[in-house]
Amino acid sequence: MTPTATSTDAATRLVVSYPADLSDWGRMQVEKQSFRAFIRKTRDRADPGEVWEEFVGVGCCGDTLDVPLRVERVEGGPRLDGDTTVEFEVREACGVDGGWLVQSEAAPD
Repeated sequence: MTPTATSTDAATRLVVSYPADLSDWGRMQVEKQSFRAFIRKTRDRADPGEVWEEFVGVGCCGDTLDVPLRVERVEGGPRLDGDTTVEFEVREACGVDGGWLVQSEAAPD
C-alpha cells in the first residue's frame, strides 16, 4: 500500500457488464476466476461508465475476441486490489462479433 492509499479507498465490489450478444464461449472466458484475477491485477482503479476493451482469448480457430467491458458499479473506493470481488452482468447487445470468422463465409480474404 502506498503512503497515500488507505484501506477505505479500496473497492470491495466491482460490477462489470458485457454485451448480451457475447458468445457462450466468450462468456465462459470472461466469467473464469482467472479473468477476474486478471482485471484485479491489470487495473489500478475503476470508475462507473468506463469501458475497457479486453482480449479474452483466441479459441481453437485462431480468431481473436476483444470484448467491451463496462464498469457499472464500484462499491467502496475506486482502487482495485486482490480483495475486490469482481462480478459480471449482461447489458444490451452492441454488435460484438463473437463468432469465429476464420470458419465462415465472412472470413477476410
